[in-house]
Amino acid sequence: MRMGETAAAGAAILSTTYFGPVQWYQKLYRYRDVWIECHDHFVKQTYRNRCLIAATQGVQALTLPVVHDPDSMLTRDLRISDHGNWRHLHWNAIRSAYGDSPFFEFYADDLAVFFEQRWTFLIDFNNAITEMMCRLLEITPSIHPTKAFFTGENSREALGCDTAPDDFREVIRPKHPLADPAFEPRRYYQVFEQKHGFLPNLSILDLLMNEGPEGIFFL
Repeated sequence: MRMGETAAAGAAILSTTYFGPVQWYQKLYRYRDVWIECHDHFVKQTYRNRCLIAATQGVQALTLPVVHDPDSMLTRDLRISDHGNWRHLHWNAIRSAYGDSPFFEFYADDLAVFFEQRWTFLIDFNNAITEMMCRLLEITPSIHPTKAFFTGENSREALGCDTAPDDFREVIRPKHPLADPAFEPRRYYQVFEQKHGFLPNLSILDLLMNEGPEGIFFL
């Protein structure tokens, strides 16, 4: 498939993400319908509340703290914590990493709002980020929230798909990802590439700050 081409495949299921990786946004771009899982149990150290950026010292993980509620750890019920002044820390890390990138000044105001306002639920916060990233990348995916947790063949019937949707919930993760033959990271300009070499599949922020609207050609 050539850069910028989309196969308009059937349906896919994805976990929610906090400024998800390039691989995650590739699915939004290439699938006709995408379902965002809202009813799975929260798992630590995943893209649900973590993103990876290219900083001066290499890959840096930004982890959004969440409230651990013993009554429900479903993604849909997960609340964002204000612990550790994370909004200030994350925004400073992003500015430090991408302040000299070609497109930071163009998008800074669009991004800053996510670190100035407060969202109660993680799923709402991530959805707002996804909507903004898609607008800046100029892609228009058809995104739906899941109504229950489904696996295997019953997900096809429950979601009203012609065929079983491609399930990337366990495929796209920062640690121990599963094979994804459809995703091959494509090199693009990175601010610190001369220092660290090309760092693949970082947060969509990395692609957007370095390539701007032309980031779509790398999905």
